[in-house]
Amino acid sequence: MLYPTAQAWRDAPNKRVVLFAMSGLGKTHVSNILRQAGDWFHYSIDYRIGTRYMGEYIVDNAKRQAMQVPFLRDLLLSDSIYIGSNISFNNLTPVSTYLGKPGDPDRGGLPMHEYVRRQGQFERAERLALLDTEYFIDRAQDLYGYPHFVCDTGGSICEWVDPQDAEDPILTALSSVALMVWVRGSEAHTEDLIRRFDRAPKPMAYRPDFLSSAWTRYLDATGTSEEGIDPDAFIRWTYAQALAHRQPLYEAMASNWGITVDASDMSGVRTAADFEDIIAKALPD
Repeated sequence: MLYPTAQAWRDAPNKRVVLFAMSGLGKTHVSNILRQAGDWFHYSIDYRIGTRYMGEYIVDNAKRQAMQVPFLRDLLLSDSIYIGSNISFNNLTPVSTYLGKPGDPDRGGLPMHEYVRRQGQFERAERLALLDTEYFIDRAQDLYGYPHFVCDTGGSICEWVDPQDAEDPILTALSSVALMVWVRGSEAHTEDLIRRFDRAPKPMAYRPDFLSSAWTRYLDATGTSEEGIDPDAFIRWTYAQALAHRQPLYEAMASNWGITVDASDMSGVRTAADFEDIIAKALPD
């Protein structure tokens, strides 16, 4: 690891971490606290995805919807209006809206082939955004003078890596420049995430084999045709399975490539010093 001991971490003039966990366990909250401290650069993977790698897809999709409205179509074709994506660190809705949900179009669903195509676009974007981490570490220090760096990853990072492969390209690249930190949730956290997701289901990204299996099993279990699937019902059904699917992947990432910090401890972070203490406690003496 980049910081083999707690003392090495405390003494390091440049502290660099990659936070990974399911969405909703506080990665962005803690990253915002660090950024507000003044000497930490906050690199959001989802923000990078939505601006650098999927920005055109997102805007073109919005324009495609606008072109179906004669009034807006005329304005677009005459360059009289501009459509853009107002994405931010704390508002990633444009990305999740573009990803969409598979199922009945009358209930806001996408045909499965289109959903799979967009999932593939997201996978490529997230892989590239993760591999951009080293570039942003150098950029943050050389251009802006930030000594410390936090990479705030999306929950789907575990879908694109093999934590048992000592030569996994993404994990090798990340662990060579930063400390990998798993924010581990408890069973209570998992239940809360499921309840929150059930109240307001949102699009997610899945590994192709997991998605294909989940789709087939859901069709078999419900006896519903693809066109008749309730999009929200499907992603609710899939979400709890995704949590169970991802948990051992996160655990292996932490065991083989980094450290583990409990979400309950991370939720108590109020300052950069609090964060540094929690990381130190998770490292060997």
